[in-house]
Amino acid sequence: MIATGGTIASTPEGAGLAPTATGRELAEKVPLLDTLCELDFVQPMNIDSTNMRPRDWMRMAHVIRKAYARYDGFVILHGTDTMAYTAAALSYLIQDSAKPIVLTGSQQPMASPFTDAKLNIYQSVLYACDEESHDVSVVFGGQVICGARARKQRTMSFNAFVSMNFPPLAYLRNDRIVRATDPHPEPRDQARKPRFYDDLDERVIVLKLTPELRPSIFELLKRDYDAVIVETFGIGGIPAYDRSYQEAIFDWVDSGRTLVITTQVPEEGLDLGIYEVGHAYAEKDGILTGDDMTTEALVAKTMWALGQTHDPAEVARLFYQPIGHDRETR
Repeated sequence: MIATGGTIASTPEGAGLAPTATGRELAEKVPLLDTLCELDFVQPMNIDSTNMRPRDWMRMAHVIRKAYARYDGFVILHGTDTMAYTAAALSYLIQDSAKPIVLTGSQQPMASPFTDAKLNIYQSVLYACDEESHDVSVVFGGQVICGARARKQRTMSFNAFVSMNFPPLAYLRNDRIVRATDPHPEPRDQARKPRFYDDLDERVIVLKLTPELRPSIFELLKRDYDAVIVETFGIGGIPAYDRSYQEAIFDWVDSGRTLVITTQVPEEGLDLGIYEVGHAYAEKDGILTGDDMTTEALVAKTMWALGQTHDPAEVARLFYQPIGHDRETR
């Protein structure tokens, strides 16, 4: 159990809730948890997940890599606000894991009389103990979601997370796992070797289009960023009332930087070929399309791809390679 802080570990402090409880203290409050398996604990940080950064994703990946041979599975206690980013990042930093890496947290602190923390921890460990579980996932509110498909959809409700554009892997009914599909048509290869990665490029930003956003923003971003993920309107609309957006975006790509186009609409994805206002970008070499991926996964995958190479062709190859069910395969 890798404890990192978050609401689940928080107690009232002078200026509001702040993470103080350790992973061991949290586990001790969960009934019947000790009947599932033997747990060891590590606490690489104890922070509000708002303060989670790519360097912290790397710390978690390093903890898992160092301990991988000694354990059957890993459960990460994490704040909910940036959990989807961390789950996506770990999906790229640790690929093809035959062992489960499960993230969970809670909407209410463990100390709250109405907490969801106990059931989320119990079901996360239950799922991590199951022989069919593998790779990175989020277990929350009775659902198991692929790490690269999770999104926090609600700020207060216990069913905070949804699986975007991909069905949940399983549902948890008290102490029972109901798998939605059979992820292993053949026996799982216990000897499968995971692939660990050690590099990320943090210079990635998300730019959400709004009416009258000035395309000169791209020039201002050049100093600090290597990649921009543009959240377009609808299915892929970029303003075309003059050529200023096209010129700014093409200049960004021609300067050797990375540009990813996605949609700010959460469900069903992108298709640049439908409307004239998006068609020009579908034919431009060097522009990557997010299709039905989540913005959280796009941020993490772009950081990962650029951490391996800055060659545009190789970045594109890595970006379009499906990893952990992160994008529709065509």
